Amino acid sequence: MIQGDGAQLELHETQTLLKLERQKLALKDTIIFNLESKIVNLSTIIFKQEQQFKFEREKSDELLSELKGQKRVTLLYKIGAYVGAAAIVGILVKQ
Repeated sequence: MIQGDGAQLELHETQTLLKLERQKLALKDTIIFNLESKIVNLSTIIFKQEQQFKFEREKSDELLSELKGQKRVTLLYKIGAYVGAAAIVGILVKQ
């Protein structure tokens, strides 16, 4: 009878340990799931940031191109102004 009580107590302790191990396993699965979700979220953030950088680079290139065009137009206006001034001076000198 004592031997049977010891076996029953050992069975109860073993079942308790098994229950605790199952809880730990479930907790580990939850942690792994959360970490995988974080990895997916961070990957999405990195992808979106790369897209934003690409977009900003394209806008920067467009602005530089427009700036070069404006510089050309300004140069042409300056040349035109100097030619006009020279023409006016030439006309005034002839008279």
